[in-house]
Amino acid sequence: MNTETVLRPHAEVTFAAELTALAAVDHAPRPGSWRLSPQAVRTYLLGGTLADGTVITPKYIGAARLIEVAIATLATDRALLLVGVPGTAKSWVAEHLAAAISGVSTLLVQGTAGTDENQLRYGWNYARLLAEGPSEAALVPSPVLVGMREGRLVRVEELTRIPSEVQDSLITLLSEKTMPVPELATEVQARPGFNVIATSNLRDRGTNDLSAALLRRFNIVTLPTPETLEDEVEIVRRRVHDLGRALALPAETPPLAEIRRIVTVFRELRDGRSVDGRTKLKSPSGSMSTAEAVSVVTHGLAHAAYFGDGQVRADDLAPGLVGAILKDPNQDRVVLDEYLKTVVKDREEWRDLLRACLDHL
Repeated sequence: MNTETVLRPHAEVTFAAELTALAAVDHAPRPGSWRLSPQAVRTYLLGGTLADGTVITPKYIGAARLIEVAIATLATDRALLLVGVPGTAKSWVAEHLAAAISGVSTLLVQGTAGTDENQLRYGWNYARLLAEGPSEAALVPSPVLVGMREGRLVRVEELTRIPSEVQDSLITLLSEKTMPVPELATEVQARPGFNVIATSNLRDRGTNDLSAALLRRFNIVTLPTPETLEDEVEIVRRRVHDLGRALALPAETPPLAEIRRIVTVFRELRDGRSVDGRTKLKSPSGSMSTAEAVSVVTHGLAHAAYFGDGQVRADDLAPGLVGAILKDPNQDRVVLDEYLKTVVKDREEWRDLLRACLDHL
């Protein structure tokens, strides 16, 4: 499919040229069915320049060691569980790992309270089942079953939102690498290259704990919030640039100074203190994640494009910023009022942001 006809192409489509360039120069040993070696997968995730001058853009900005541990895990018989607070790029990293290793990132199970065992194992085409009885033709494979047959990575998003009794259906799949199909008196054995990447939010409400038996089948990697202000600014800048291009927004990418202001607000409220450490602050009920900062700046870009002159200013950013903070109208209003009066008010260069936020309260 032409990437111009979809809003968000899959990673293996968007970065097909980079994946092809990496494969052409990748002569290191590869685990069974992997499209790239572990070293090349690392380069794809973290970025670099190849010998022929091809630039590989970084997909993850953070500790290289975490990515190396994740890649090494997927080369073993243990599954990978990426955990962290919302907005720490768990799904993003999982998608790019699948794209680089298997060439396909679309074998996906979205975990919800309504996820049933069929979505992790298999279901049936009931019209054929009633007409013909149990047969291979009547079987409807889950993404997990497809991944086992084809030797590919499977993504399970929000694992802890899946009911506990359904989660445990993964135990045999991950330990024995076999899926019994008793209705057909057979089983599906995983081919080399099969594994599972699951994600889970540490602050999500209404979740289900993983059993000890299931946890033993995973290696857990915690993705933290960006370590430095500049790292987070760069993440937001890249994502906003990409989103603005994908959405064809007729506006210039916001100045770095505006992005830095928004990211500073998010980090101060998330950490509960000002960047200089002199002022303690209350934190809002929301996570104030990097992903939300991207949304605020992208909203400001759209507002400037369609209701301004295309230049992103405080008036364009304030509505999204206030909305991101005020998740709880009562509790978070107190947090925002305090922040505006004790921090923003004293920053001369932030007076325009103060006025714009007050206008939207």
